[in-house]
Amino acid sequence: MSKDLAKYIDHTQLKPETTKEKIEQIVAEAKEHGFASVCVNPFWVPYCYSELKDTEVKVCTVIGFPLGATSTETKKFETKQAIQDGATEVDMVINIGALKSDDDETVKRDIEAVVETAKGNALTKVIIETSLLSDDEKARACKLVKETGADFVKTSTGFSGGGATIEDVKLMRQTVGDKMGVKASGGVRDLETTKAMIDAGATRIGASAGVDIIAGNKGQEDY
Repeated sequence: MSKDLAKYIDHTQLKPETTKEKIEQIVAEAKEHGFASVCVNPFWVPYCYSELKDTEVKVCTVIGFPLGATSTETKKFETKQAIQDGATEVDMVINIGALKSDDDETVKRDIEAVVETAKGNALTKVIIETSLLSDDEKARACKLVKETGADFVKTSTGFSGGGATIEDVKLMRQTVGDKMGVKASGGVRDLETTKAMIDAGATRIGASAGVDIIAGNKGQEDY
């Protein structure tokens, strides 16, 4: 069961003070437990790729992280560079301010640029930052993400004072339908919560507490 559950988890370490020792640790844990990916900041992608290229563990990185307020051209460049460095999954943050300004066209173009840059080389997961949105904004964001052809919609960065909730995952799944991926991330630290997120419709879990989750322990870190 732990191996099956591990395949849902992006083993994550995105703190700004992350050291190489910590990256080495999550890479080793990902190899041991068979997590879906390690999710790291772009600087660490080349190292993770070099260590994981002969395994089934993917290298995931973040784009426009954590605010989503960089330019579209910057996000495109980050995506292209990350793929060149070995990432095969990219988690981008939407332009949250544009969404809340009802500028859906800007939001959609921003996502499309990353999706097109990654197409054929990396899965795209789109972070809508649910803790900053109303339910109507969450649904609108999910519809925009789906229209771009992205692979996943994702709840949170873990850096905005709130993370994944069961209600948000249910809303996201209901909005995007059965075929698109839904990633629950931010505050998922134990087995019970992980199973509840999956039951609600999540097909991927972002967590730094992956080892604790599959062991049935209570993890301490949020991202």
